[in-house]
Amino acid sequence: MFSFDRREILAALGAALGTLNSTAVWAATSGLTSSALRLGPAKAFSFDVLKDQAKALAASPYKAPPAPNTALADIDFDKVQKIRFRPGQALWLNADMPYPVSFFHLNKYSLQPVKIFALDGLPEKLMAHEILWSPTYFEYADSGLDPADLGPLGFSGFRANNAQNNQSDWLAFQGASYFRTAGADDQYGASARGIAINTALPAPEEFPRFTQFWLAEDGQMLTVYALLDGPSVSGAYRFDCVRKDGVVMDVHCDLFFRATPGRVGIAPLTSMYWYGENQRDRAPDWRPEIHDNDGLALWNGKGERIWRPLVNPPTVQVNAFADQAPKGFGLIQRDRDFADYQDDGAFYHKRPGIWVEPKGNWGAGAVELVEIPTNDEVHDNIVAYWRPANAPKPGQALSFDYRLYWQNQDFNYPADIARVVATRIGRAGPPGAESWDANARKFSIDFEGGEIAAMQPRFDIKPVVTCSSGAATGAYVTKVVGTNRWRAVFDVPVTGKAPIDLRCFMQLGDKTLSETWIYQYFA
Repeated sequence: MFSFDRREILAALGAALGTLNSTAVWAATSGLTSSALRLGPAKAFSFDVLKDQAKALAASPYKAPPAPNTALADIDFDKVQKIRFRPGQALWLNADMPYPVSFFHLNKYSLQPVKIFALDGLPEKLMAHEILWSPTYFEYADSGLDPADLGPLGFSGFRANNAQNNQSDWLAFQGASYFRTAGADDQYGASARGIAINTALPAPEEFPRFTQFWLAEDGQMLTVYALLDGPSVSGAYRFDCVRKDGVVMDVHCDLFFRATPGRVGIAPLTSMYWYGENQRDRAPDWRPEIHDNDGLALWNGKGERIWRPLVNPPTVQVNAFADQAPKGFGLIQRDRDFADYQDDGAFYHKRPGIWVEPKGNWGAGAVELVEIPTNDEVHDNIVAYWRPANAPKPGQALSFDYRLYWQNQDFNYPADIARVVATRIGRAGPPGAESWDANARKFSIDFEGGEIAAMQPRFDIKPVVTCSSGAATGAYVTKVVGTNRWRAVFDVPVTGKAPIDLRCFMQLGDKTLSETWIYQYFA
């Protein structure tokens, strides 16, 4: 079962929390490193070599990583926060590169070391220099640890600093195949993964690992190559990362399967949702809302825009949105005002959304949304990914190309279609009624943008509502006084224990004015 503790992510990440080109000109060897960073001998590198390495791994039985160093069990959350990477040891420090790279120490939350290489040379003749681990890269004094007692270790991952003179970071790879960026507002939130295997099945979830990384910079682009390995799959990855209106990544992966997984998730996204304005009954905390993202946005192959507000369900839920050649999907944070959260520590209003834009035709499959119950904000309990219609067979190879946008707003949202900005639920019937139907609920959905923004109040806009159980009653649309928002309101009968699936969009005559709102309500 999927489960990831946010405290583990924070501990693992340590104390610091244009158009993409397919061809790059790499730095000269003399610009690779600070004088104190130890490098291994140069070895030839290419993506074809990496791809062949992944293919060879998949053709052999899986070898689990060796048992971790037992000394790491003592490096807990508090201690890892006090182990500081020395800024003067960063890769590409004082070089003609925009983003020096720092490295993460191993700890009880990230036990397995990874190999990291720096690349130099021309695209047709790249050379890789392994960055050799040394305890001299880290400051241990505040942690109370003696590096001599730890023995030989290694790195658990890396992060890219914001600038030569700025030690805060905008990109981090660490833990299994997880990676994330700080987006446009320098605030980490949701994560992405290289792949998801057997998520939310009644069997242990697999967490394939990026075991080796190769890094290069060209102008404002940071390129990351990665080797993935796990019980069911191996893979070769390339990430071209650019800071542009947030962060944009072009991702290419070649996957080689040594077994048939029960479930494969391509371009998986991982987030946290505790409660929002749609689930005030799940809000024991004083803050109005707590979540990294508040909805799953879909742009399906037929061109329909869909918004599915996230929920904190009573039991694990997996919803599949079948599609053919999807145009995109993502976990988005639409509530972006400080007042939505009143949190001046976690800054949830600054957390980026992540949008996946497939390149080429991904064929038939489904975007799957996994929602896991949680009673705190420290657990990542939301996963979204693309699941191909046909499960891969042993020996089969698959390739995928996609672009990730880590931004504040929905990617490329149409200007003429209103989007959902709030979902609220309460008791059915008119306000002030002496009694109300306990077996019904009122849904209030706010829409904003598109053609309705400029409309004066009118009463011929209709909500088109469908329910999986029963029928909506009292449905109407009204403009919210003093705003450019419009509100769809309707009552829905709720009986039994099964969840109710709802759909709603606004229509004027035969014209659709909004995206489609989809919701799953638990009585």
